[in-house]
Amino acid sequence: MIAKLKEWVFGKAKNPLDEEVFHKLSLVAFLAWVGMGADGLSSSAYGPDECFRALAGSHALALYLAVAITFTVFIISASYSQIIEHFPSGGGGYVVASKLLGERAGVVSGSALVVDYVLTIAISIAAGVDAVFSLQHVPASWAAHKLAAEVGLTVFLMWLNLRGIKESIQTLLPIFLLFVATHALLLGVGVFTHVSNLVPVGGEVVRETRNIVGLPGGWWLLTVMLFRAYSLGGGTYTGIEAVSNGLANLREPRVRTGKRTMLYMATSLALTAGGIMLCYMLWHVQVVPNKTLNAVLAEQVFGGWSLAGWPVGWWLVFLTMASEGMLLFIAAQTGFVDGPNVLSSMAVDSWVPHRFANLSNRLVRNNGVLVMGLSALLILWLTGGNVDVLVVLYSINVFLTFSLSQLSMCRHWYRERKSEKGWWRHFLINGTGMALTATILVATLMIKFTEGGWVTMVITGGFILACALVKSQYHQVKLALKRLDDMLANLPFPDSDAAAVPEACDPQGPTAVLMVKTYEGLGIHSIFSIQKLFRQQFKNFIFVSVGRIDSSKFKGVEEIENLKHATEEGVSRYVELARKMGYCSTGYSSLSTDVLTEMEKLCEKIAGHYVDPVFFCGKLVFAREGFINRILHNQTSMELQRRLLFKGFNMVVVPIRVLEYADNPA
Repeated sequence: MIAKLKEWVFGKAKNPLDEEVFHKLSLVAFLAWVGMGADGLSSSAYGPDECFRALAGSHALALYLAVAITFTVFIISASYSQIIEHFPSGGGGYVVASKLLGERAGVVSGSALVVDYVLTIAISIAAGVDAVFSLQHVPASWAAHKLAAEVGLTVFLMWLNLRGIKESIQTLLPIFLLFVATHALLLGVGVFTHVSNLVPVGGEVVRETRNIVGLPGGWWLLTVMLFRAYSLGGGTYTGIEAVSNGLANLREPRVRTGKRTMLYMATSLALTAGGIMLCYMLWHVQVVPNKTLNAVLAEQVFGGWSLAGWPVGWWLVFLTMASEGMLLFIAAQTGFVDGPNVLSSMAVDSWVPHRFANLSNRLVRNNGVLVMGLSALLILWLTGGNVDVLVVLYSINVFLTFSLSQLSMCRHWYRERKSEKGWWRHFLINGTGMALTATILVATLMIKFTEGGWVTMVITGGFILACALVKSQYHQVKLALKRLDDMLANLPFPDSDAAAVPEACDPQGPTAVLMVKTYEGLGIHSIFSIQKLFRQQFKNFIFVSVGRIDSSKFKGVEEIENLKHATEEGVSRYVELARKMGYCSTGYSSLSTDVLTEMEKLCEKIAGHYVDPVFFCGKLVFAREGFINRILHNQTSMELQRRLLFKGFNMVVVPIRVLEYADNPA
């Protein structure tokens, strides 16, 4: 009953061994644009607005900003296209910085991205709710329920993403298409009906520029004014990095799909953000209290439209602004898609618990989805869902990652200058991208730090510190297990008399069944421990190994085949070792995303063939068993013992002491 309910809520399990599963789950460029491009495209709802307001009445200067925004979008996109080409496995800023600048730069970039994606979810949902609740004819009394609506939407998106990334994107697709259609109409009508104003507007730009330059320190004043407005509109570029982080979700060939998605993102964002700035000028949009500039523009463009007395214009304004608000909900999807991807990459490198690399039976990084969603809920609760507060926290980290990624690629091209023809062109693209993003980062810090941006820095610093503690713990255990491997994995064992070791195990004979992973000192130590505890009681030794299909392995058929081969080879080596020790031995191996359940199934199968087998599983035992140990080192052995004992089978947990060694143990 519970299993059926779970299947109804989250969907049917997917078979990771199905060769077609990668094709079924992967995203074509269009869907990737919807799922990952919505964050950037939704920024056109507030980025140009921020820029225009920051000009403080000198609105003619917005033409410079429109050109600068368009140029910046294409430069950053071109920079990330180069990253996609050189890092086709995904991971984005974290992987790039780790590989090219070192693991310390990598953990800074990864931590900044994780915090940024949490804030992306929080601010997108909060801003979306604000936009929808501020529409005409929405009762003012609803404002009291904004936080509840934000919580409900966050939980809804968590549920969608636990069902599957592709399913969640397809569900939200109509909202995205409505936004594209309404804004294409808005910009098309806005520009072409006022194209005759382009020449007068150009004259206004020249006059405004001359007026400011003519003042004392005019050039400096003009530069500061444009620089501040340009930096305040930095939110326009957030989300551009999403494709490089989420390459693992794209359809093969991933590099080509990724580049095509980047082209869709860059073109749509540049046209929308630059077009909106241009329309502000052509229509002489003025600031209206309690209204966004986009709303003012939409009312001016569509407001007078009617058809046979029916207020077509009002409905177009409503749909345009509603789609803007609802697109922000899809923008939150970027955090749910790419946040777990970054956590997964960091888990593979042991910066965060390894369980963040695990996949659910729906082949979803469910631990990452839950953490991103719950963290966003915490941020919404602490800030009361106040967009003004969230805006202060936002945008800092993404430009830190941008800058580190561009610096990494600049270093790469400089190193390859002798072997890579035309390296300077690539260097110029990434170098220009680094200059732009670093400039925006510095300006954003200067403007937002005292307003509350320091909170983002503190949170990110705390996350980096937590990552360092996790890495240190894993490193200590790795050193201890390496010493065990060095001692046991290469021990010479004399061959036993072949005639005395039957080829087939006797189902009636006393049988020990040992759960193992790869061929390593941990498994060999468990064999010796069983010998010591039970003397020569067992005649049969059976080895069970389940290869975990996690996000580091779930990248294609070839990777799955490699995992299968490695798992089978490890079992074969254990069987060979046991036979050398005089035991009759065989092995069982399998692959699964749920190692525990698959082990349970194999144990039931073995229990049906052998009489009263005794199951064994090793467990790491620490001198000081703290909270961190319990979090980082899973309790598979204890849970498996509970399940098997409940089924009436005998199981013993074999303790393996983990001694604490210095980095260079004697």
